Amino acid sequence: MILNNTDLAQRLADAAGEAIRPLFRGDWQAEEKEDFSAVTEADRAAEAAMRQILEAERPEHGIIGEEYGAVREGASYTWVLDPIDGTQSFVAGRPIFGTLIALLKDGWPVLGIIDQPILKERWVGVLGEGTTFNGRPASTRRCRALEGASVATTSPHGFAEGEVDAYLRVIAKAYPNKPWPVYGGDCYNYGLLASGHIDVVIESGLKLHDYAALVPVVEGAGGMMSDWQGNPLDADSAEKEGGRVIALGEPARLEDVLEAMGGA
Repeated sequence: MILNNTDLAQRLADAAGEAIRPLFRGDWQAEEKEDFSAVTEADRAAEAAMRQILEAERPEHGIIGEEYGAVREGASYTWVLDPIDGTQSFVAGRPIFGTLIALLKDGWPVLGIIDQPILKERWVGVLGEGTTFNGRPASTRRCRALEGASVATTSPHGFAEGEVDAYLRVIAKAYPNKPWPVYGGDCYNYGLLASGHIDVVIESGLKLHDYAALVPVVEGAGGMMSDWQGNPLDADSAEKEGGRVIALGEPARLEDVLEAMGGA
């Protein structure tokens, strides 16, 4: 059943990209949402294009989208859509945002896509089938110690006060001589981790549409994702754990990261 939906997921990404590309660094309208984040014409056009395909081809499946809400939430199979993850980067003309597409089976992510439509880079992860980057197998890199690891987060401003301290303790362990972590990137960082360019990503406050697609991509490439307690991520992680996530290219480093964080 999952594999039967992989081609469909790729067509969703194609449709989103066709809606986004003409507006990138162009003329578009933007609004501020209740959480003070921006939403643009491109966000809405991309999600509308994907939902139209799903309603026509998978009318029995649920859909949860960042811009247009949820339908058929009780369905066994549910698509989770984030048309532009990293809208601030889109607004700034930086091609490090991405379209996120996930398929959940009974609340667990089993298929995920990270698509960067400007650079035309696409990571596809499928449970039990591994991860590909532009059609070729992708693999995380081995990381023998937290010291020297490459650590990324979109912005330290996304952490609450206690969370900042936990994050900075990881940075102190990873960069003992000169702290120089990777900032910015949103979902693009997780693609880079899946391809072996980054070792650790730490974030907080993510919603289901922010992380659902990332799990199959990262884990299919040999990495792992968890909350800040080391638990696997599912549809309830945003509510239960505040959307606090860790992505690791080398699963063996989980205990090192959790120890450095101090049980946050």
